[in-house]
Amino acid sequence: MSLTEAAMSVRDEEQHAGSVPDIFHRVGGHTAETISFEAEILLPRSGHDYLGKAVEAHSTWVRYALQLGYRKGEAAGRETGVLEVLSEELTPLDSSKWRHQVSFPQSVAWQESVLVGRKVKQLIATEEKEEVRLVRLYQEGRQGRAFNTPAREMPRTVLSTVQTAEYPTVVLARRELESWRFLQLESSALRRPDSFTAPKRMGADGAHLPATLYHLARQARAGSDGETEADREAAAVALYAHLANRLAGLIDDVRSISVEPDKGREVFTLMLTGRDGTVHPASALSDGTLRFLALGVAELDRQAGGLICLEEPENGIHPRRIPAMLQLLQDIAADTEAVCDDENPLRQVIVNTHSPSVVLQVPDDTLLVAELVEDLWRPQADPAAQPLRFRKLQFSCPAGTWRTRTRKEHRITGKGLLLAYLNPPAAERGERPSRKRVMDRDDLQMLLPIPSSASG
Repeated sequence: MSLTEAAMSVRDEEQHAGSVPDIFHRVGGHTAETISFEAEILLPRSGHDYLGKAVEAHSTWVRYALQLGYRKGEAAGRETGVLEVLSEELTPLDSSKWRHQVSFPQSVAWQESVLVGRKVKQLIATEEKEEVRLVRLYQEGRQGRAFNTPAREMPRTVLSTVQTAEYPTVVLARRELESWRFLQLESSALRRPDSFTAPKRMGADGAHLPATLYHLARQARAGSDGETEADREAAAVALYAHLANRLAGLIDDVRSISVEPDKGREVFTLMLTGRDGTVHPASALSDGTLRFLALGVAELDRQAGGLICLEEPENGIHPRRIPAMLQLLQDIAADTEAVCDDENPLRQVIVNTHSPSVVLQVPDDTLLVAELVEDLWRPQADPAAQPLRFRKLQFSCPAGTWRTRTRKEHRITGKGLLLAYLNPPAAERGERPSRKRVMDRDDLQMLLPIPSSASG
């Protein structure tokens, strides 16, 4: 997409009701003039450009930063405007400083398998030259050669245009950003059979689940040259069995999972066989079961790296089965205690939840709490104006975790806030409704200490 198309599609995929200025920060009647994005990215060491040529990163730890502005204008008698690139940068970072800045639990073997770092200057930079703002794309390994583009005229970022092996690290950075997925698993897409010509990679809505699983089983059957046909067939059977065992952690009535090809109709259909031998097509499975299956397939697909984002993974899941869901999500993410390879690709998982049951059971060093805090903001267009008070989002983490050990200024989640969230009856003890609620039963109270402020 162009920048304007991307802005119009925010929370409006059909691009009918979206508005470009709406993506900017607003307080009262004032709107910010710029918006900035920044991401530190760990790239795979190798990959392919958009013509299929193999490329290797000169540096795997990079920072990508982008600043946009909104430029107003007039067109066809109505007010319009476009997004303008104010700054775009792709900067390799010093791998010798990794341990001092990125201290989540990790083994030396994993770190050595993912970090590559040469002394390379900026790969994309923004400079002012004769009052013209230029975004410069540098060829790696060729000093002095750069491709310059006037920023004011750019309809999209420079990163989104790079396709060839002349810029290996930049190509891999673009590939990485493209691999980031926000899964919005839809029941209708998950239940749908696939044609023989369907894509072999599951979509963000769960579409092409049968084709993806069938393709993964075929890959397992392909095996290596030294394996027998029996070994290859056993590998495919083991893949289906692994997924069935995963699903058995969610529902008890699972014997096997398979994908049945119908050669007459040329479609793949996902099938679940229960312990009593009853075969159920995907169209007969519950929403929660299908969501779990989709994540199980995502875990099996080792070629799909990058970042996976998921909202409220507990939807459609019985509370007793939440640990199985959380374990699956942790297994999708890279194991940073083992060497990064084809069986342990670079993958990160971010979920959001409103469920205390989920928060109670995640590892404490993975938890970030979203809080609204008060701040002051001064409009850029009027520096002399009084600062405006507003509430902004800020993340905090539990005390004693790796984030607080690395960055002393990191916001700490208050113990009282966590207790009030995880133990609502204690926080609400002052007001009891006339009828007894389930949460008020003494035999169902969570075994959490009651804050002293609520004891009165």
